[in-house]
Amino acid sequence: MPPRRPEILAPAGDLESLRAALASGADAVYFGLDEGFNARARADNFSLARLPETMALVHRAGARAYLTLNTLIFEPELPGVEQLLRAVAAAGVDALIVQDPAVTLLARAICPQLELHASTQMTVSSAEGMRFARGLGVTRVVVPRELSTAEIRRLAGQTDMELEVFIHGALCVSWSGQCLTSEAWGGRSANRGQCAQSCRMPYDLVVDGRTRELGEVRYLLSPKDLAGVRAVPDLVDIGVHSLKIEGRLKGAQYVTTTVQGYRRWVDGVVAGRPDEKQLASDLADMSLTYSRGLSNGFLGGSDHQTLVEGRFPKHRGLFLGRVRSVSGKEVFVTPEERPWTGALGLGEQRPQGPEGKVSSPLSGEPTPAAVEPRPGMGVVFDAGTPEDKHEPGGPIFRVDRRGNGWVLGFGHPGPDLNRVAPGQRVWLNSDPSLARRTEAQLTQGEPEGRIPLTLQVSGAEATPLRVRASAWGHEVSAESPTPLTPSKGKGLDEALLRDKLGACGGTPFTLANLDLAGLTPGLHLPVSELKALRRDVVAALTPLVEKGPQRTVTQTPVLESVRTALLSRVTGRALEDGADAGPRLLPLCRDDAQLEAVIAAGLREVELDWMEMVGLQRAVERARAAGLRVTLATVRVQKPGEEGYDARLDKLRPDAVLVRHWGAMMHFLERPAGQPRPVLHGDFSLNVTNSVTAAHLLGLGLDTLTCSHDLDETQLFALLEHAPAHRLTVALHHHIATFHTEHCVYSHTLSNGRDYRSCGRPCERHQVSLRDRIGLEHPVIVDVGCRNTVFNAQAQSAASLVPRLLERGVRRFRVEFVRESQAEAARVLAAYQDLLAGRCAPAEAVRRAAVHEQFGVTRGTMKVLG
Repeated sequence: MPPRRPEILAPAGDLESLRAALASGADAVYFGLDEGFNARARADNFSLARLPETMALVHRAGARAYLTLNTLIFEPELPGVEQLLRAVAAAGVDALIVQDPAVTLLARAICPQLELHASTQMTVSSAEGMRFARGLGVTRVVVPRELSTAEIRRLAGQTDMELEVFIHGALCVSWSGQCLTSEAWGGRSANRGQCAQSCRMPYDLVVDGRTRELGEVRYLLSPKDLAGVRAVPDLVDIGVHSLKIEGRLKGAQYVTTTVQGYRRWVDGVVAGRPDEKQLASDLADMSLTYSRGLSNGFLGGSDHQTLVEGRFPKHRGLFLGRVRSVSGKEVFVTPEERPWTGALGLGEQRPQGPEGKVSSPLSGEPTPAAVEPRPGMGVVFDAGTPEDKHEPGGPIFRVDRRGNGWVLGFGHPGPDLNRVAPGQRVWLNSDPSLARRTEAQLTQGEPEGRIPLTLQVSGAEATPLRVRASAWGHEVSAESPTPLTPSKGKGLDEALLRDKLGACGGTPFTLANLDLAGLTPGLHLPVSELKALRRDVVAALTPLVEKGPQRTVTQTPVLESVRTALLSRVTGRALEDGADAGPRLLPLCRDDAQLEAVIAAGLREVELDWMEMVGLQRAVERARAAGLRVTLATVRVQKPGEEGYDARLDKLRPDAVLVRHWGAMMHFLERPAGQPRPVLHGDFSLNVTNSVTAAHLLGLGLDTLTCSHDLDETQLFALLEHAPAHRLTVALHHHIATFHTEHCVYSHTLSNGRDYRSCGRPCERHQVSLRDRIGLEHPVIVDVGCRNTVFNAQAQSAASLVPRLLERGVRRFRVEFVRESQAEAARVLAAYQDLLAGRCAPAEAVRRAAVHEQFGVTRGTMKVLG
């Protein structure tokens, strides 16, 4: 028996792309609404008012429709989200893709049958995290793009939940849901659908305080695009439920080429007849449509030498070769094997580190077919300045073969060939034939015959012929107006009934099963009546299928009852710094010097976030000897097989744990009865932005929560109106953690190694920062899991909010250090100690701490639906 074919899930950023996906054979589509709350706010998206029409279109094509409500929700938006969920459930959406737990909790109260999928933005990355998602009512998890096929296999063996895997498209360099660059640098939030694409910006590499020259390589955080074709056999064998194509900001041509290519490849793999030649051709079409270069992403494991090329952040297409000469309106180009960039241009200056493998353990990189340039195709001449919006290029007018190369002729007007020089790379970046193919497909009308139809036919002499038709859980019946009579010939045999009852051309249905067990043989009914019965059942069944799954939708308001029920569970253990306690300063340290500053400041508690475990154990012993309560920070994300990190923290017997991911939360909460556990503080990375999510997490057993960095002042105080303020921590002073990435800048630029096993650990000998276009240097810190966090160069302060926060009941204020010296840490701590004690005003504390005064950075992104 062949393995089950995984669903091909296609993006739909507008109606044309939706039609292209359906015409190309997508099994499901995902899209957002104009009303917002989806992670692609810049896409055209779809209207809530016309959502039933959209559902009917998708369902007639035999596909499923998933609506993206995959952003964080602010407190004032909760009533509007409730209204939206009610309308969405009634419209027949097959499933919601969700980031914020509050959306799942409200959706379950409004429509218990509504299917819920955990977005990759929810950062569910382990079996323990899956158990958290299951408790929300989630039935499918979109796994992070950082997981390899081996890790996905391990995860699949630990859960029976459906797994959805990104298979093609743009890669985020940061873990989804954990990227805060858009807030810090762009004033808009990726967790609110407004990604500023900071990963596609140029950066200079600063090593130990000195700029490292990298030549053309400046896009150090811009990954190549994912083309996971080589992982498909493994993913099919694992039994993943869905293969997801990224691209709601791309057009119908992109959707057509990717869906058709993956549909052919997956069908071939499942059938045991994969067509490599067709695959190469399909990859070429995909590359011409949109490509920053193709890679296996993380599906083959980390490969820090090939994930990022670093020379460009945008569409390039297919590499054709290099310019050999330019004459008039002609350019002579010869082919050249695409150079492997290795450690991105360091060349002979590259340190002589260990020679790690640079190839993926998958069976080769995704390789498009070589394409002959043709008149009409577009080219771009690459001089290593991709930020130039006017790079020379354009349509080819004429192509002549010369030896193993081509003479490309251009018309008038054409590219400025005075800017084209020998040695420059040449890329084919468009092909009009692809656009014509897409346009032709869209003119063919709606797909037909994709919904399996079962017919049960019954009847006896002198009774009507009865037909019961069922599809997708819906069922209708029809009877003939005249009774059955004895036949003089074969009568109503299977062949006749398949021909007349099952001829579903021009409809969404195709006959899959014909059951004649209830029909007496040798009977007759006019063919006209058989055709009429077929029309009747199709007409009755079609609107039911268009509407989608049968479900009940409550019209009674649920927000207050849901929130009240959740808050009633928030008993927890009494906190030492409870509602009646005074304010507490909570320093987070990353090295011994900062810890010494905390000890000298006479504080009672410290949070430790160390790069390695040996140093952490020594720091715990030092802090305890000084009489401090010790809180240990978990890693920010955890993949399958990394459960040992939490166990190692357990062995250090901390007073408290700063929980940064769902898996760690479940690890410490799921203790056997009677076994003590540390106090559990939820960190900002849990993305708590509203009272429903806060109440749920506190009700599960977390003792405190850190407010999300996505909140600004207005949104923070709105949250405090409905949440227990003494159980919330506010970041008073911190360098916002911008990128949190599996890709290692140290390994990529300072070694030849593909991962931690072969990189030689340059992070233990060097300090790296990334300098942006305005000259700010952002520290890159490595955690115990060898992941990088890029911290904002400037610390920011919420000092001006302290009087109001204290009045509101907030008692926990974190001060977080990155690379501050002991003296700098001491100065910052003294300033905020005086502020909380009332010995200085907020402005004075900011001056003494020498920071930028701001809380949160999200501006103008709130939606309040009426």
